[in-house]
Amino acid sequence: MKNSHSYKWSILLVVTLVSFITNLDSTIVIIGLPKIMQGLDISVITGLWTITGYIIASTVLILPAGKWADVVGTKRIFILGLIIFTIGTILCGIANSGIIQGAGAALALATATPTIVKTFPDNQLGLALGINATSWVIGAIVGPVAGGVLVSQYGWRSIFFVTVPFVIICIIGAFLVMKETEVQIKKKTDWVGILTFTLGLVLVMTIFSEGQSWGWISTQTIGLFIASIVLWITFVITELRVENPLFNFKLFSYKYYTMGLGITLCYCIAYFSIPLLLSIYLQSALHLSGTNAGLLMISLSAPQLIMGPLGGKIVDYFGALRMLVFGIVFLVIGLFMLGNLGAELSISGVITPLIIISITNSISWPSLAKTVLSATPKDQAGTASGMYYTIINIGRALSQTFVILAIEVIIPPEMISKAIAGIGDLNNLNIKGDLVYSIDSAFKFFVIFFVIALILGFFLLYSKEKSSIGNPSVDLD
Repeated sequence: MKNSHSYKWSILLVVTLVSFITNLDSTIVIIGLPKIMQGLDISVITGLWTITGYIIASTVLILPAGKWADVVGTKRIFILGLIIFTIGTILCGIANSGIIQGAGAALALATATPTIVKTFPDNQLGLALGINATSWVIGAIVGPVAGGVLVSQYGWRSIFFVTVPFVIICIIGAFLVMKETEVQIKKKTDWVGILTFTLGLVLVMTIFSEGQSWGWISTQTIGLFIASIVLWITFVITELRVENPLFNFKLFSYKYYTMGLGITLCYCIAYFSIPLLLSIYLQSALHLSGTNAGLLMISLSAPQLIMGPLGGKIVDYFGALRMLVFGIVFLVIGLFMLGNLGAELSISGVITPLIIISITNSISWPSLAKTVLSATPKDQAGTASGMYYTIINIGRALSQTFVILAIEVIIPPEMISKAIAGIGDLNNLNIKGDLVYSIDSAFKFFVIFFVIALILGFFLLYSKEKSSIGNPSVDLD
């Protein structure tokens, strides 16, 4: 039975504020990256680990966090996550502790949606989830602008410290209004799976990050490559044998689910490259202030405030697979347009493709989620959902790494950090034009991932339509 106590809207307020803050933090850092690199005198690779470490920690812990909440109570895990997030955020402002921050975010976010589901009755659940989802979009809108203003006026450390008071409010609010859930029988945590998954992912991204400077056939690169293979093999063997695995590989027996995850991975690698590449282009190549860069990047999120609620209805009416393929076609077009920005700022050249991407993402993203999460039996929906969101985060992490890898094709690795941080005169370094060209080329490189997703989408649509001809009861959703 849903919890109908009078605190339900207060609980939603707390959970929604947490969703807003965590997404705000993940986007605000992208705008602050050049200044962070300058302030700490670090390379772009090290600077990106501020973002990537956050993503990895939240990726690895989001699956076991849900199980821990069932064992010790949702409220305890939620509040613990917020406390860890606060500590990590403060440490980020002092030095660089994205991993701790990401771990806290994982614990809080893994329990956020279940808290809403358990709190609201069925006739109000859609509204509550819609409000919570909208907070993510608002966080993505406010993040770049707030980050630009804070970095310009108060320095890069302020982008971390500014969120601390709001998280403390969330902790107090959660303590006062949330009620503890009933705990279940303790289940063993798949620590071997967590360790091998984490190390394997870190090594793969290290190879992509450092391979160009080390040499792709160097001892370090080959050694890490072999180690990553061993770790991934160990991870797969562990997941097939352990009682409560992080990943249920048996779900890969469902063809549409497996291909849907492939689309998700390619989609996320392409989509999440956009904010970072734009930030580098606007701030490092064109020398715009963080504030102006953030204002231009609003176009990537603002249309989704309007289209977000409509997107789901459009998908339900026309069919998820049809709308997924339709949306990715325009995502390809929009991303290709961003690959022709050039050395002079064209406001329409930036805003127009971002609006196209934002609107079509509002259609294709819910289409993708519906396609993937409806491809498995309902009694395995929880595990399937957890794996789906894990793939999303892996795509985000790989996207950040591939951005620098794509730029390194044209600009020497030792010069990239200077170019992005704006250290020295780029004209004297003879790389300003190369930086713009490399960013344009990088946008076009990421189009490939959308194209792969489109091909897989066409294949799924063809398979579904073929099945529906033989069996008219088959729904293309």
